[in-house]
Amino acid sequence: MQLHFLGTGAGMPSKDRNTSALMVKLLDEIGELWLFDCGEATQHQILHTSLKPRKVTKIFITHLHGDHIFGLPGFLSSRSFQGGNDPLTVFGPAGLQHWVEQTLALSNTHLTYPLHFVEVQEGVMLEDEHFTVYAKALRHVIPCYGYRIEQKPLPGELLIEKARALGVPKGPLLGQLKKGQDIVLDNGALIQAKDVTAPPKKGFTLTILGDTKYCQEAVQLAMKADIVVHEATFDGTTPDLAASYGHTTNVEAAKVAQQAGANYLLLNHLSARFLSQDLPQFLAEAQHIFPQTLLAADQTIFTWHNHQLF
Repeated sequence: MQLHFLGTGAGMPSKDRNTSALMVKLLDEIGELWLFDCGEATQHQILHTSLKPRKVTKIFITHLHGDHIFGLPGFLSSRSFQGGNDPLTVFGPAGLQHWVEQTLALSNTHLTYPLHFVEVQEGVMLEDEHFTVYAKALRHVIPCYGYRIEQKPLPGELLIEKARALGVPKGPLLGQLKKGQDIVLDNGALIQAKDVTAPPKKGFTLTILGDTKYCQEAVQLAMKADIVVHEATFDGTTPDLAASYGHTTNVEAAKVAQQAGANYLLLNHLSARFLSQDLPQFLAEAQHIFPQTLLAADQTIFTWHNHQLF
């Protein structure tokens, strides 16, 4: 799994940071891309990457402020022109479907693929054989949600030598065992997959939080997560100002990760008031509370592999 930050700024774009957009690359896992928020010019940011819009199958919107949705109509339209024919599902708060459909209708935009909308409610938003996605309301100035993505346990490694010792020949039968399917050999012997595979591997848990002031709801969504993506619009000198705008400081975000027992914290959604020379101190403040804190920038890519973040 990879996290590709397309936009990490707050409010409006700056020379250094575009507005909010995060692509979760699940190509190795399920051959899909999931986009979280779609601020202005997200599709332009994608042009500087190898990401393929047609591979985006799901879009999750945290809330309806412009810096999180103004890029959505353009992205949806461009996906049609770039070979996107597969269905796309958009998850978001009440009102999102009406806004998108009105925008597409008034601009006479026709999509080449089925577009589905799911209105976000607290609880399980999506579950299949690979993932469960939960949503929870946060505390912003308008309805805003955070998402928790839990990967289901992965099949254990096939113990090939053990399987061969039991008489399993090379070929498709080994593949069936690897998938967890029991097999019967030509001699009638039953080989159970559990006897020739290692224990299942733990999947990852990723929490992506929308705009919010410091709250226990964020801690709950982030509980024991491998990676927490948290806004840090302000720094530790202005907690009251941050709260008044429904936002969080870098120090408060670190406290969320600390209290949740998370493994890594990625800070994004920074105010344009913070210049490049301010960032080392900004990061150090958060790391003083939660050492495993990293700062996201536009076009930063983080890779999750073997329970480590690179």
